[in-house]
Amino acid sequence: MFNYILRRLMIMIPTLMGITLVVFVIINLAPGSPVEQKIQQLRFGGMGSSTISDAGDSKDNAVSEEVVEALKKQYGFDKPLHIRYWIWLKNLVKLDFGESFTYEEPAIDIIISKFPVSLQFGIISLIMTYLICIPLGIFKAIKNGSVFDISSSIMLSALYSIPGFMLAILLLVFFAGGDFFEWFPLGGLIGDDYDDFTLWEKIWDRIWHFILPLASYMVGSFTVLTILMKNSLLDEIKKDYVRTARAKGLGEKKVYLKHATRNSLIPIVTGIGGFLSIFFAGSLLIETIFELDGMGLMSYKAVLERDYNILMASVFIQSFLMLIGNLISDICYIFVDPRIDFS
Repeated sequence: MFNYILRRLMIMIPTLMGITLVVFVIINLAPGSPVEQKIQQLRFGGMGSSTISDAGDSKDNAVSEEVVEALKKQYGFDKPLHIRYWIWLKNLVKLDFGESFTYEEPAIDIIISKFPVSLQFGIISLIMTYLICIPLGIFKAIKNGSVFDISSSIMLSALYSIPGFMLAILLLVFFAGGDFFEWFPLGGLIGDDYDDFTLWEKIWDRIWHFILPLASYMVGSFTVLTILMKNSLLDEIKKDYVRTARAKGLGEKKVYLKHATRNSLIPIVTGIGGFLSIFFAGSLLIETIFELDGMGLMSYKAVLERDYNILMASVFIQSFLMLIGNLISDICYIFVDPRIDFS
């Protein structure tokens, strides 16, 4: 087992290099570099006639060559692409992702500042999803074909067909807009008087603000995990070892919960490793609708503004967490099914 984990960790190094190399080349070859955007700001921002040339065919010619070269040197674009990537790799060893072109602060500091919003929703949605979906899926399998199973399946299918952002809009209109009900706030994480609240009032205020966006975050994965759990358990109870357990006189409850459920969790374990990715969970549309300044909105702005350092930092961290998560999923297989051997 130790050798397997060591091999997987060693494989992560070239995998991460390959991912970052591809992303680095793509974003640096895409049009609209930070230098070009800065030149546009100089041209149309009223920076003075001293920096604007008398004539020119291209937009680069509208700014003096000295200014263009200074901008390229400032942003590191005065070197070839492969040299820039090598410099980025050397800085990566020191966990230095460079400075954000937009915020003019270290990229890692910007990510950390947006981190709590997405982290809160990611962790809570993960816990809520697994705590509700697994028992619900087991109960649906036990009551397969009953009125409860059919009605809950219809409801889950209806929820799954609604995109998260559309559900967010509907929830705001019906429960926060005031036209129907005004039970929840329109957006944000805390109320205006949050600092004046007592501890329990602060907790309740956060819960109150969390309910609608959390429902929008969970709607897709909630249905998938419930149906997956149900179908996995239904497949298990058709196998010979379950028939043998029943033939020995074991009760249905013991057959389901002790014997079949453990093996039916194997497909569910596949997604457990993804819990690390919740650290960077984010949805642009949901965060925009509920006025949440999280990772989704930050990544979208970084793409629009060509903030390469934030993009590369996000890609590297998310890729690393994804690879570690996959390794954790493999290890979890062993705890669920000891017959699995990775040696």
